[in-house]
Amino acid sequence: MFSRDVLKIDAEAVAGRAQEAIREQVLGTLRKRGAVVGMSGGIDSSVVAALCARALGPERVFGLLMPERDSSSDAERLGRTLAQHLGIRFAVENIAPALAGLGCYDRQLEAIRMAVPEYGEGWRCKLTLPSLLEGDRLNITKLTVADPSGRQRTERMPPAAYLQMVAATNFKQRVRKMMEYYHADRLNYAVAGTPNLLEYDQGFFVKQGDGAADFKPIAHLYKSQVYALAEHLGVPEEIRRRPPTTDTFSLAQSQEEFYFALPYREMDLCLWAHNHSVPAAEVAAVLGLTPEQVDRVYRDIEAKRRVSRYLHQVPLLVGEGVEA
Repeated sequence: MFSRDVLKIDAEAVAGRAQEAIREQVLGTLRKRGAVVGMSGGIDSSVVAALCARALGPERVFGLLMPERDSSSDAERLGRTLAQHLGIRFAVENIAPALAGLGCYDRQLEAIRMAVPEYGEGWRCKLTLPSLLEGDRLNITKLTVADPSGRQRTERMPPAAYLQMVAATNFKQRVRKMMEYYHADRLNYAVAGTPNLLEYDQGFFVKQGDGAADFKPIAHLYKSQVYALAEHLGVPEEIRRRPPTTDTFSLAQSQEEFYFALPYREMDLCLWAHNHSVPAAEVAAVLGLTPEQVDRVYRDIEAKRRVSRYLHQVPLLVGEGVEA
């Protein structure tokens, strides 16, 4: 019988299995001395850091805080709070100069001005998707901008502008991953990945950016379960109460308005139900939605899986059995 309880876990047992796997993978399979974790101040990276500290010992975990021009002030502060709480070493690497050198911000600005020519100093922006609950939608991302007085408007971007905006923004995740591997190489550590199951399944990551890692200890857990694990692991309450954000654009942005059809609690349940062939009407009754709305979410899940196959694809070889 489908209910909101289907995602309940024995947090102690789940944490124990994850910690055992981390020890075996990092020290055994990968033959590394410890783990590097990029910490955003969010729930996923905080749980991964806590699991690594328990599994390997705090002295074998190195945290990285990587702010840039559009990062929220909370991200670095909460990252510091977590590192100090766990007793792990950490470093702050401001990646804004690297991003500027690569042209990230200039290329973003050029793309934005294709849709909003007057965009300039003091303006802010984010990318958004239309609500799936209001009707069948085209998965067309739009640009929301705010002028220096705070007035907002939303514009549809030309395809070339949208692709350039995404490509330029993806520098952020990829530069962070380069920094993680720099410190991992320096310390002979492995790089920990931080996606949860919802993000991993639905392709909410950048290829060779936050999708790259040596091990991914929570990619089998729904985001709701990650929150349960955070409470068990003693992750500071302020981090557990912080709403999930992308922390990518200059305007505040929730994950659902950028990518997912619903807030994570409902999205988790829809994904679980879809994976277990639960009829839409049964899910709708539990979540307070209509069967039509759940059907739309199911179709969106499948659409994102099709699009994200490329993100999960390993490099293609010319022939089978070719030795690397």
